[in-house]
Amino acid sequence: MFKILVIDDDVAILELLKRTLKKQGYDVSVATNGEEGIEQAKQLCPALIICDWIMPRLTGIEVCRQVKATPELSTTQFFLLTSLGSVSDRVTGLDAGADDFISKPIEMNELYARVRAGLRLHQLSQDLQTQKQLIEAELAEAAEYVRSLLPEPLMEPIRIDTKFIPSRQLGGDSFDYFWLDSDHLSIYLLDTSGHGLKAALPSVSVLNLLRSRAIPNINYYQPSNVLKALNTTFQMTYQNDKYFTIWYGVYDFSTRKLLYSSAGHPPAILLTGKDPKNLKIEMLKTRGMPVGMFLDAEYIDATHDIAEFSNLYIFSDGVYEIQPPENNTMLGLDGFISILTEYNHLQSDTLELVLNTVKKYNSNNPFDDDFSLLKVSFD
Repeated sequence: MFKILVIDDDVAILELLKRTLKKQGYDVSVATNGEEGIEQAKQLCPALIICDWIMPRLTGIEVCRQVKATPELSTTQFFLLTSLGSVSDRVTGLDAGADDFISKPIEMNELYARVRAGLRLHQLSQDLQTQKQLIEAELAEAAEYVRSLLPEPLMEPIRIDTKFIPSRQLGGDSFDYFWLDSDHLSIYLLDTSGHGLKAALPSVSVLNLLRSRAIPNINYYQPSNVLKALNTTFQMTYQNDKYFTIWYGVYDFSTRKLLYSSAGHPPAILLTGKDPKNLKIEMLKTRGMPVGMFLDAEYIDATHDIAEFSNLYIFSDGVYEIQPPENNTMLGLDGFISILTEYNHLQSDTLELVLNTVKKYNSNNPFDDDFSLLKVSFD
């Protein structure tokens, strides 16, 4: 049974609406002023509120604004009961959030029809809200599954710390690192285009394939060869038009050489030096189209000697493409590098501090894209 709340300071109209709507089979509650009406609305969460426009102290317009600003009343339909009939008055009511109007004097057949229409909209809104909650719950489960596949932090002989915060929409980030042998450590991070399950599934597939080394005829010690094999396997025409960017590196522990290749991915940032105020900043990136775009795409390798006191940061663009609604300035890559240099000297909690700083820049709003960040400490 639908709940209807009637708010009116005119007892005669209040009683009329209560009786007639009850005869129609509705559960009707009444309030004689705006303050009481708002309190009852919060307690009852009615499907429909019929509220007089002109009342002492709190007018129907003010009641409407407060009701529409209450999250738990988001599906409640709000009708203004009024003798005001001008276009400007109705515009004022609509701007305040009113869903419909009932004119005085009340014509009962019109009242019944408008109430039925309002309750249909309420039911549709509730159904949509329920479906939205189910979808969000499923996305949260999928995000937790992706998180469960990611590797645990590595402590020795090289330390790798990670920070992964799935976006509210579920993105397509994943990363991994594993020893190819006792000297060679493979590290990569990829970001699939788009959001949702369609982005997450290819990302998980790549992770599983590389972890199990299931792709035949691939040299995992040569990053460009890995990217070429992935590009052949994951062409977007066969992957729901999804492509991904990736940074892939192999570190030789014995020689301190890093061999790497990238495919449309942001550069890895290498910070070197003991003095936090005088760090050497290097961007490690090679030319290469995102994986899946073109079958004949070429990928190249680059080598870098890792000096002492070096930390490597690998990330997706979700960590720096941050633009809060009230700020017209995007954080950007340069801004993010500045944050990395600020906390790079710390032995622990570096990534937590970086994350908190980015969150603060984003006004603590949920991220629109996955936040994926690795810190590789070579010493």
